[in-house]
Amino acid sequence: MRNFVAMACLLAVVILAAPTAGWSYGQPSVNLGFTSFVDGGPPAGPGVYFQQYFQYYTTDEFKDLAFPPGMEPELDVTVSLTQLLYQSNQEVLMGGKWGINAMLPIVDFDLDNAPPGMETNGGVGDLLIGPYLQWDPIMGANGPIFMHRIELQMIFPTGDYDEDAAINAGSNHFSFNPYWSATAFLTPQWTASWRLHYLWNDKNEDPGGGADDFQAGQAVHANFATDYEVIPKQLRVGINGYWFKQVSDSEVNGDEVDGEREEVFAIGPGLVWHINQNQHLFLNGYKETTAEYRTEGERVTLRYVHHF
Repeated sequence: MRNFVAMACLLAVVILAAPTAGWSYGQPSVNLGFTSFVDGGPPAGPGVYFQQYFQYYTTDEFKDLAFPPGMEPELDVTVSLTQLLYQSNQEVLMGGKWGINAMLPIVDFDLDNAPPGMETNGGVGDLLIGPYLQWDPIMGANGPIFMHRIELQMIFPTGDYDEDAAINAGSNHFSFNPYWSATAFLTPQWTASWRLHYLWNDKNEDPGGGADDFQAGQAVHANFATDYEVIPKQLRVGINGYWFKQVSDSEVNGDEVDGEREEVFAIGPGLVWHINQNQHLFLNGYKETTAEYRTEGERVTLRYVHHF
């Protein structure tokens, strides 16, 4: 799809802050699987864009966690994520046109068969704000061949948080999560897209679990997708996925937690329906594998885009 600008997306709804597990499971929710096809540029040029995401995640596998006999937790997470962004037509740096992106999630948790004390705290998630630069497509003889964007995403700790809950809608700390997103047109019908993120987390000064502070380690993560246009200007189908890898140790009270680094990979099918130039609908499914120190499950994302 002629994708909408700078979909800075938060929340993949991964489990937050579970100090019950040796301080693993501590990464904030980030964009795992919210963005996919033709992610390098806007669908309709400058202007205001509204996007609404709905995501459902389910898991009964909490990797590297031990539970009492007979306790096998099952978790379902539902996310409604609203995004507003503005794409200008004004060049400010090396041909890049400035824009601004804002996103806010609402999260609901359904946890069954969990041990006593493993509580959830849903509600409003953390606010994401991201200024960005969008470059016009590089054109070839048969249309665009490459387009890309850089965004400086910032995640602010505005969400609902309870230090006594193992799973929270908010992270209770600031995160810096910039990315580079691009789409290459391998042919006029066939594209490959990616979004590469770096993640830095500030300290959580109220983590619970008997600690004074907790700082999740740095990480890299990416969304990737390839699609083929099966109905001209209307329907693309393809394969989408994501990958997350923590690259430095987390810290509790300033001391490193050796070896407990989160990691996951996911892949699945997807499609995008171009209703018209100003409206687009995405549907993406994912199956997670090779998870370490986090949950492993399945995810479905529905996304609607409207350009005013």
